[in-house]
Amino acid sequence: MNFIIKIIIACSLFAVGTYGGKSGMLYAQSGSKIPEAFYGNGILVVSHRADWRNAPENSLQAIQNCIEMEVDMVEIDLKKTKDGQLILMHDKTIDRTTTGKGRPEDYTLEEIRRFNLKNGAGHKTRHKIPTFEEVMTLCKGKIKVNVDKGYDYFQEAYAVLEKTGTVGQCIMKSDNPYEKVKAEHGDVLEKMVFMPVVNLHKEGAEAIIDGYLAHMKPAAFELVFDNDGPEVQRLIKKVRESGARIFINSLWPELCGGHDDDRAVELKEPEESWGWIIGQGAKLIQTDRPALLLEYLKEKKLHD
Repeated sequence: MNFIIKIIIACSLFAVGTYGGKSGMLYAQSGSKIPEAFYGNGILVVSHRADWRNAPENSLQAIQNCIEMEVDMVEIDLKKTKDGQLILMHDKTIDRTTTGKGRPEDYTLEEIRRFNLKNGAGHKTRHKIPTFEEVMTLCKGKIKVNVDKGYDYFQEAYAVLEKTGTVGQCIMKSDNPYEKVKAEHGDVLEKMVFMPVVNLHKEGAEAIIDGYLAHMKPAAFELVFDNDGPEVQRLIKKVRESGARIFINSLWPELCGGHDDDRAVELKEPEESWGWIIGQGAKLIQTDRPALLLEYLKEKKLHD
């Protein structure tokens, strides 16, 4: 009887739906949608700061480029203006990426919009800093979103996701232990798609993994590691065997034990880079080379 009850409960937690006419989605207990690729054989391509090589990072144009490229997910960063508006910005100041100077919180939204975004070469463009709401409106039904620097704005971000009807399209994350996240944001944590970030090469990594597996059973873990030694691979295996999917960054060597994008592209060793990452069981790869990674995966029949 207990077995039958468990089956009924399990079936009630997940139901199959559709997403933007593309691949199916799994609906979690909270009502948020978990990408099917977490559970299937495909690999999700996550574009770091959107298409920053061809448009200003964290801009609407960079995101639109990714949509047209058929990237699965874009990574963005959040900051808050003086009047409480969430905007896209990676750095603590706007100096590097805009024609302005100072901190985002020193300006109202109207004031900060007077500046223009710069491209990767540092030149002024016609693009303006977008709000998080504008981004989620653009992305709705088209592409998933991964918020990196956004933990400080968990509550405000959830309000925007609710308003735009995109709770199921956006992954929020943190490298804090479960207990801290639960204590600070427990009222919205179960309503969002949440992914823990674990630095496998740091002390206490396994305890953080165990904490999340015991209390939350996340759909995915973002795993960061500066080497690919036996202990790192043991922890990767532990996460994989838990049933959670694995998110790995191939942006630079210190994030993926030396199996980075440049190794694939510049050294022409894609099997030692993306191939190795896939071999670890990764279902999401964050990259600065989205077009080339998509091409690689399609050749391997690992992406539509």
